[in-house]
Amino acid sequence: MNQPPIVELKNLTKSYTEGKQSRVILDKVNLSFDPGEFILLLGQSGSGKSTLLNLISGIDAPDSGDIFVNGTAINRLSEHQRTLFRREHIGFIFQFFNLIPTLTVTENITLPMQLNGGVNAAKDKEVKAMIERVGLSHRQDAFPDRLSGGEQQRVAILRAVLHNPTVLLADEPTGNLDEETGQTIIELLLELTRQANKTLIMASHNPEYIALADKTYRVTHGSLLPYHPQKAHTE
Repeated sequence: MNQPPIVELKNLTKSYTEGKQSRVILDKVNLSFDPGEFILLLGQSGSGKSTLLNLISGIDAPDSGDIFVNGTAINRLSEHQRTLFRREHIGFIFQFFNLIPTLTVTENITLPMQLNGGVNAAKDKEVKAMIERVGLSHRQDAFPDRLSGGEQQRVAILRAVLHNPTVLLADEPTGNLDEETGQTIIELLLELTRQANKTLIMASHNPEYIALADKTYRVTHGSLLPYHPQKAHTE
């Protein structure tokens, strides 16, 4: 029996006003993403990749249409309800890490859990094990400004994954890292999401990730177009 889609976009439209002109970013997009998939969104800067992630997370609201996450139309929730929904169901990994500078590594990682009711003994043990697994045991009491970019992004990934969200969103998660560190981060992100059978939707401009993704879409001119590498090679 097929599982229902974990994310469903119905006639999703979003535009922004620039000066006196309105610029359409997403135009009546209809698409769904299944549980456990790695979805890659390719596109140039300004194409709408980040806008789409912000809409799916409930950070932003569409002009029209609906966004269903695990069956809930998040755009129909109040702002407070969206915040609570996002805390429980969405893990977000940003290009610039967005760690809280006054919190330690462990405190940053466990913040979503604290907001969702606290950290019990079993979860605390899991957090410590994962910190050790990604090589940060010796940094668990350090503050973000003492960490390298790659270390900060590892913390951000654990923060996004360990509170067990329904969907993981990643916005150019390696864009602020050197190539070697970026490759390590992608491998870690995929390992953790596939192990937990999570849906990962990642925005990037890097075509090297196409081979890793279950599905790839190019965000262009307000649409999400399925990307077919075989066709691209012949054009």
